[in-house]
Amino acid sequence: MLFLASKSPRRRELLKQLGLDHSVLDVEVHEEPAPGEQPEDYVRRLAREKAGAGWIEVASVPRAVVLAADTEVVLDGAIFGKPADEEDAVRQLLLLSGRTHQVLTALCAMDAGQEHEALSVSEVRFATLSEEAARAYVASGEAMGKAGAYGIQGRAAGFIEHLSGSYTGVMGLPLFETARVLAHFPIR
Repeated sequence: MLFLASKSPRRRELLKQLGLDHSVLDVEVHEEPAPGEQPEDYVRRLAREKAGAGWIEVASVPRAVVLAADTEVVLDGAIFGKPADEEDAVRQLLLLSGRTHQVLTALCAMDAGQEHEALSVSEVRFATLSEEAARAYVASGEAMGKAGAYGIQGRAAGFIEHLSGSYTGVMGLPLFETARVLAHFPIR
């Protein structure tokens, strides 16, 4: 049985695209980079910690497999996580404006005997945004709870000049990498 250790409705929808039945686990991990921790190491660690926290909840379930992911936006080596408030969201969007940033999504799947990981790295170029456009987007409610203060699958799609990499990775669950990782486990 597959368990998704994520509260994200986007991840649930994406996993359904692969035709995989799953249950959802609500896990909490502390999301803050350690001093000097590189962005790739950070997203990989969070994905592992989320999967581990989920595994603790379902370890007694026969043939349980836990899948977890973490997504972060990175600009000039700085991690842009979920905005703290609306002003932070506007600040993040204006920093991304007219620039190319990376979206890193790490995933980790584990069962009683194995663990497999993958990392998706995408390059996203934003159009130049006015402060008015950034504030209007934040006022829509879409910015909150999303790394980098935007969701590519919503209104922010109009900000994207160019994408190189995985569209579903930018959404939060790269389906190609997910399918490859889950192929190691006896689920269907």
